[in-house]
Amino acid sequence: MDKRKFIIPEYGPLAGMRVISAGSLIAGPFAATMLADFGAEVIHIERPGVGDTMRALGPFAELNGTRVSAPWAQDARNRLSLTLELNLKRPEAKEIFYGLIRESDIFIENMVWLDKLGIRDGELLELNPALVIVHVSGMGGERFGGLANVCSRASYDMIGQAFSGWLNMQGPAGGDPVPSQPYTNDFASAFAAAFGALAAYASARRTGRGQVVDVAQFEAMAQYMCGSYAAYAAAGLDEGRGGAQAFQPYGIFRTKDGALVALGAFGPAVYSRCLAAMGLDEGYFSYAECSDGPEAVGSAKGRELDAGIAAWCLEHTASEAESAMEAARVPCSRVNTARDAYENAHFRARGDWVEYMDQTAKAPVEAFGIAPKLSATPGRVWRGAPALGQDTEAVLKTILGYDDGKIARLREKKLI
Repeated sequence: MDKRKFIIPEYGPLAGMRVISAGSLIAGPFAATMLADFGAEVIHIERPGVGDTMRALGPFAELNGTRVSAPWAQDARNRLSLTLELNLKRPEAKEIFYGLIRESDIFIENMVWLDKLGIRDGELLELNPALVIVHVSGMGGERFGGLANVCSRASYDMIGQAFSGWLNMQGPAGGDPVPSQPYTNDFASAFAAAFGALAAYASARRTGRGQVVDVAQFEAMAQYMCGSYAAYAAAGLDEGRGGAQAFQPYGIFRTKDGALVALGAFGPAVYSRCLAAMGLDEGYFSYAECSDGPEAVGSAKGRELDAGIAAWCLEHTASEAESAMEAARVPCSRVNTARDAYENAHFRARGDWVEYMDQTAKAPVEAFGIAPKLSATPGRVWRGAPALGQDTEAVLKTILGYDDGKIARLREKKLI
């Protein structure tokens, strides 16, 4: 039985898991937040007086007279904040960090200069042989292969999109590529890191042996490329943006009230239901002639059908279009703004908005809640994003057994 002392309440399927998170912004820390949403105790290490860079990432909200980063309020919830000057050349910092490593299951980092800080995988695994170490970087760690000069490159979200080939597929045909928003590659990397962490944790629970998980941003994004690489390898196809459309309708259409709807009908059955709902003559616009492959879509009759679909949408409001397609079981949705989603009845019926207390502003915030949903051991938000260093004393006292005098001396040395 686990005899460790935990600070957070017990909930979710990952209750009893402790995660140390070090780094800033999105990819690594958000992976930890996903684990925290389902019950893991996440201790996020931040620099004293500076904090995670994400605290300064806009847009900002004014809460209780305090300017708060909306991304921080949304994505840093459920974390504990420990301020620590994480330089293992300082004996006191090394003692704290090593102490936490011994008491933890997973260490996730997306920092740079690990060697400069004195953090080495081998030493951590000696301290805790069952530890899972997750490294998140732009181009991956050299230990796992790759060119040394490329592995050492700096990276941001957009760089991972570009290197993977994903960026080349975004944006209009004939124009320059447009990075997908917001921070798509960072969040894809976070999901890869969370999955890798859980896979390695399951192995450690079974074998007692931890391991290193290497997450490269470009590889995380490459997993979202569907058949693009295989198409090139097998057939030399490298279409990029605006490749030939293989069926219709499938696109964004303007509606009578000036809104936009996304509408798609793949395959003969859905195509038939869509045309019937729109009152278009399937006998004239046959699937074979108008939707069965790029040549059919691009034919004169195929283009005539596209014009007919666009005209139908312009004759109906977005709500009318959604209702008509819903009745016909054809995929269709208004292109929602954040306001549309926030006010949408389905989001609300799913319980997707939760309110919690932001710990910096000491004011309630409402944000997107827990996904996915579990029937027996659901996740929860037990606390809002922490104030800088809010949990430093609790972590040092509860987990490491430090007393007030020792903590005071650490503060005097500006280590916490």
